[in-house]
Amino acid sequence: MSMNIFPAIDLVQGKAVRLYKGDYAQMTVYDDDPLNTARRFEAAGAEYLHMVDLEGARDGGTPNFDTVRRVVENTSLFVEIGGGIRDMDVIRRYLSAGVKRVILGTAAIADEAFAREAIERFGPAIALGADIKDGEVAIRGWLELSGMTLDAFCEKYQAMGAETLICTDVSRDGAMVGANRALYADLQRKYRMNIVASGGVSSMEDVEALAGLGLYGAIIGKACYTGAIDLKKAIEVSA
Repeated sequence: MSMNIFPAIDLVQGKAVRLYKGDYAQMTVYDDDPLNTARRFEAAGAEYLHMVDLEGARDGGTPNFDTVRRVVENTSLFVEIGGGIRDMDVIRRYLSAGVKRVILGTAAIADEAFAREAIERFGPAIALGADIKDGEVAIRGWLELSGMTLDAFCEKYQAMGAETLICTDVSRDGAMVGANRALYADLQRKYRMNIVASGGVSSMEDVEALAGLGLYGAIIGKACYTGAIDLKKAIEVSA
């Protein structure tokens, strides 16, 4: 089984940025126009793109909506978006703009009825995002802990019919220290959802190991920008 590679673009004020371990005070701007980055990923062979509206995640709303729409309209990438998706209207706006999948994170914890309705109404176009910090699911742009364990989260939403789970180890995100392989092996063994690894994927060794677990996907962020991972090669070894 091949693993899908999702290069990542995180958005703040319409720019492509990366945070270090989820810290908004430690932010690097990589591209003033994220469409350039998306096109570069596409040219390397990417078919998928993971986007996060970091301002939306922290504050709610969709301040980077127009940037996401430009990327969708000007590439052929399968775009998924997370960050600030907390009501049905936002889901509809993104899907109407051509986004293929929206990711519920904070909303899945804060408003279970909304998450259930979204899964029932939009099915595979809904993914669940679980950001793990100190053993709990973190919310509101990683700034708060929810008190819910990862297993409790997974069991609840798998039972609801969620098809895709994106799991981020916040302690490794942007830190270039390697993916938490044991975590993803455990998730792959326990659950029947499509598991996507995120956070700390920083070497070809990581990519090969995650592909070997049979995961549905892996998100590569900072390593795509620093050159630590050659995106074209990562896609080839995961095929």
